[in-house]
Amino acid sequence: MTVGDITPNKEKGSGRSKHVADEKAPLLPKQQDEDAVHDEFNGASFIGAVFNLSTTIVGAGIMALPATMKVLGLILGVALIIFMAFLTDASIEFLIRFSKAGKITSYGGLMGDAFGKYGKIMLQICVLVNNIGVLIVYMIIVGDVLSGTSSSGVHHAGVLEGWFGQHWWNGRTFVLLISTIGIFSPLACFKRIDSLRFSSALSVALAVAFLVIILAIAIFKLISGTVVMPRLLPDVTDLTSFLKLFTVFPVLVTAFICHYNVHNIANELKNTTQIGAVVRTSLASCSIVYIMTSVFGFLLFGDATLADVLANFDTDLGIPYSYLLNDAVRVSYAAHLMLVFPIVFYPLRINIDGLFFPSASPLPQSTTRFAFITSGLLILIFLGANFIPSIWVAFQFTGATAAVCLGFIFPAAVTLRDRHVISRKEDRMLAIVMIVLSVFSNMVLVYGNAISLLKKNQ
Repeated sequence: MTVGDITPNKEKGSGRSKHVADEKAPLLPKQQDEDAVHDEFNGASFIGAVFNLSTTIVGAGIMALPATMKVLGLILGVALIIFMAFLTDASIEFLIRFSKAGKITSYGGLMGDAFGKYGKIMLQICVLVNNIGVLIVYMIIVGDVLSGTSSSGVHHAGVLEGWFGQHWWNGRTFVLLISTIGIFSPLACFKRIDSLRFSSALSVALAVAFLVIILAIAIFKLISGTVVMPRLLPDVTDLTSFLKLFTVFPVLVTAFICHYNVHNIANELKNTTQIGAVVRTSLASCSIVYIMTSVFGFLLFGDATLADVLANFDTDLGIPYSYLLNDAVRVSYAAHLMLVFPIVFYPLRINIDGLFFPSASPLPQSTTRFAFITSGLLILIFLGANFIPSIWVAFQFTGATAAVCLGFIFPAAVTLRDRHVISRKEDRMLAIVMIVLSVFSNMVLVYGNAISLLKKNQ
C-alpha cells in the first residue's frame, strides 16, 4: 500500500499554500498567517519531516510492547506488530488521498468535508482525549524512571532514589513538577512544528541508544546462556486467558498512532509530494525498532516483564556494569520521552484552540490565548500523571477509545462516505475490515475487563 501526496491549492514543490476560509480550513494555521513572525521559514526538509513523524510514532508505546509479547508470545506478537504497520499505512493513505481530492489540508478539515461540522468536532475531541492520555503516559514513565513505581505491588526504585536514597525532593510529585516547569514547558512553547526538528533528531538518537544497549545486554546474556527460552505462542487455557489477548490491541493501536500529525508535517514540507515517502520511511524504521525492542526486552525478563519495561531495569542483570547500564537505559529513554512530548503536544494545542475558539485569529498570533491553552494543558497532564497508577491503564483507555477512532475508524468512515467518488472496491472492503476489527476487539476488551473486575470483587 502506497501513500499519495497532498498538494492543496498549490503547485508541487511549493512550500507555501493559500488560505482557505471555509469549513475545510486547516486546524494548523497556514504559513502565510505566520509570515510576520516566521519570514525566514522556507519549508521543512525531508529528513526533518521523517524525524518529526518518527518521533510522533515512537513514544511511550514502545515501553509496553515487551509486555504484549508476554501476553501473545513472540511469534504472534511480532506478526501483529507487522500487521498493524501495514494497516496504519493503509489508513494514512486513505487520509492523504481523500485530502488531495478535496484540496483539504488538515485531518479536521477532512472530517468536516465528509461529515460536516460535527465530524470535525468529533475528530478534535478524539485528538484531545488521545493526546492528553499519551502525554500523561509520558509523564508517568518519566516519574517511574526518576522516582520509582509501586504500581505492580512491588516497589521498583527510580534512578534518583538509587543514587541518593529516598528524600522529599526526589519524590514523584516534586520531580514531575520540576520536570514540567524546567523541561516540558519550554519545549511546549514553540509555535511551529518544524522548530522541533533538532529535538526530534536527538530523541530518535536516544531511542536508538536505548535499543542498542538492550540489544547488547540481551546478546551478552544469550552467549553466557543465562536467558530462558521465551514463550513463542500465547498460553490460552480458559476463557479469561483468551479474553486477555485482546488487552494488547489498544497498546498496539496507540504505538502506531501518528495520523493527527501527518497533515501538520505535510503542510510544512518544502516539497509536499514527499509526504508519501516520509510516511513509509517513518513506519518502516519504527516497526524495526518496535520488533527489536519487544523481542529483546521479553528475552531479558520473560514472564517478569512489567507493563512499563523500564521499571524492570532496577535490579542486577547478571552482567558487568549492570547498574550503570540500567541507569543508561532508563535515563536515555526518559530523555527521549521528554523530547517527544512537544511533538504530541503541538497538535493537541491546535485542536483545543479549534474546538473552543473556532472563529478566533490563528493561535500563534495570540500570545494570551497561546499561553492560556499551553499552561492549562500542562497542569491537566501533570495532575493526570500523579493520579493514574499505570501506563497499561492509560493505554487501554486511550487505545480503546480515541486512538482507534483516529487511526482506523475515521479514515475508514471517510473512505466509505466517499464524497469525491474516488474509492475503489478494495478500499471499501479494507475500510469495512478496519471498522469491524476495531469494534470487535474493543467490545471483547470491555467484556474481558468487566469479567476481571467481577472476579476481583467476588
